[in-house]
Amino acid sequence: MPTAIWNGTVIAEASDAEVEIVENNVYFPPQSVKRELLRDSTHTTMCPWKGVASYYDVEVDGQRNRNAAWYYPTPKDAAKAITGRIAFWHGVEVCR
Repeated sequence: MPTAIWNGTVIAEASDAEVEIVENNVYFPPQSVKRELLRDSTHTTMCPWKGVASYYDVEVDGQRNRNAAWYYPTPKDAAKAITGRIAFWHGVEVCR
């Protein structure tokens, strides 16, 4: 069962069938993520084939991990399967 953990806290957890794996990143469905641990970020990046990614900071026990989660609200057609799904990095441990 894929799980995302940071600062000793589970941030997201879903079954293998619920996640999408793209470029070795696990994209969790939004309902599997503890949204109360995410804070909006103004940071964005551009992927040539997926489109514009938006970011969240992850906050656990008063510690903030800036831009540690990202998602594609309106990806290009080639990446439609990850629309709105959330992936993690910057020290967030994702176990598969």
